[in-house]
Amino acid sequence: MTVARALALPGEPGAWAPVGFAAGEPIGDVALAFGAPALELAIEGLRAEAPDGLALLQAPPGPPAGHGEHPNGALAIDHVVALTDDMDRTLVALDSAGLELRRERRAPARQAFFNLRTLVLEVVEAPGRAPALWGVTVVVEDLDALGPPVGAPRDAVQPGRRIATVPKEAGLPAALAFMTPRPQRSAPS
Repeated sequence: MTVARALALPGEPGAWAPVGFAAGEPIGDVALAFGAPALELAIEGLRAEAPDGLALLQAPPGPPAGHGEHPNGALAIDHVVALTDDMDRTLVALDSAGLELRRERRAPARQAFFNLRTLVLEVVEAPGRAPALWGVTVVVEDLDALGPPVGAPRDAVQPGRRIATVPKEAGLPAALAFMTPRPQRSAPS
């Protein structure tokens, strides 16, 4: 079983403070660190590091101690996005590293999804882009409370959810979006 345990963000904590992240605080069951050269995701149960050049690292077992408090109200990491120039090659490498493909979609771009229990790894085929982790989407209860530099909320692809992105002009060293929680499913009758 593979479980995402830690996310390292590029840049210093001060770069992320304007969008409400507190240094040293986990997001849900995922530890959060700053200062990485690029986005890095540590996964418990990963059989091989850096499959197809993606910054996926082996993590020790167990979640971080406690749940963090962030000014932006972060509850969990919804998904981390990876880009690749060759989806077939990347899927073989991820399979060899022990990640189980859960779903694939081909429109508007080819996408593959891996459930890492604490978040989803979404791989997007992007011609001309070397394999790399590209961005992260964080779940917050109230998108409207975020304010600038976060953009205006809009309906997400997933029914019943809303999303707001941080524009490139904000100067973050990685792509960032915020999203509302998944709608509660009613119990079967």
